[in-house]
Amino acid sequence: MSYTVFYMNRKAPEEVHQIIREQMPPGWTLTTPTTGVDYSTQLAGCDFILVADEAIRAEHIAAAPRLRMIQHQGVGYERIDLKACRERDIPVALTPEGTSASVAEHTLLLILATYRHLVRASTGVRNGCWMQWELRKASFDLYAKTLGLVGMGNIGREVAGRAQAFGARIIYYDPWVSPTADAAFTRKESLEALLCEADIVSLHVPVTSENHHLINSNTLRLMKPGAILINTARGKLVDEAALVEALTDGHLAGAALDVLNEEPPDPSNRLLHLENVVVTPHIAAGTRDALTRKMRAAFANLLRFSQGEPLVNVVPELRDLALKEQPCHSTVKN
Repeated sequence: MSYTVFYMNRKAPEEVHQIIREQMPPGWTLTTPTTGVDYSTQLAGCDFILVADEAIRAEHIAAAPRLRMIQHQGVGYERIDLKACRERDIPVALTPEGTSASVAEHTLLLILATYRHLVRASTGVRNGCWMQWELRKASFDLYAKTLGLVGMGNIGREVAGRAQAFGARIIYYDPWVSPTADAAFTRKESLEALLCEADIVSLHVPVTSENHHLINSNTLRLMKPGAILINTARGKLVDEAALVEALTDGHLAGAALDVLNEEPPDPSNRLLHLENVVVTPHIAAGTRDALTRKMRAAFANLLRFSQGEPLVNVVPELRDLALKEQPCHSTVKN
């Protein structure tokens, strides 16, 4: 049976579209945004939406009468209108596959780049400044440091395993994880306890109304003097103004961010101009390998839906929809 999947992502080049098509079931069709054409026109003919980081609003759902399921290629679904999905009995599923390993590797990259002043050192060489000894007083090893993970889900565990191989001590805070789930690492009973002890704080939680600006002026002051902050999760977890203050007054030694409150950021954002900050453009999961794994898993889930089989990784708010008998394609179209 042939199905049409609309890839809701205006930023992706054709090379990315081709990687996606290579993972599609035979006979399925991928449609992609056309420059200057409103989404509503292309949504009208799709059976499934595959989305990256764009918002799916109620008007998008209304413009897609054949739509039966939304598959997010990642794990952050706060920009999808779940109320509109429920009104149409449209399940929304996530794709944690492919994300965890890539984000974990990028997290380690950011820790090491911050501790070794990689950007400053490389830029210095290119500009004729050989800082062989100048950086030594402020460069550090990951070995024997305490890494504090805020969130111990799939990504947190992948980070923990890799950092442990470097000889780091791992502590974590995650009230949703069983105290016996990760016996190899030290569980902290509160965020405050973790912040006071960690040399490195790395964020691995979604954004919710409760943890918006989880890292703020108060929690930053709980961190050890000279600690560093790593964020590969979501920009809105961090109060950027408070972070700038903690970095400029010397309380924190540095920060490395793959996500920001505003993306792309305004060029005037002070974080972009601090020497002790590394910023990357939301690429923690942005490898070809990760995309291939993601698409393989995403289409496997869409195929399950088309065959009336149980779905995996449905968002908790709509999990009951995954248990309903799925209508056949001809019913959907008619």
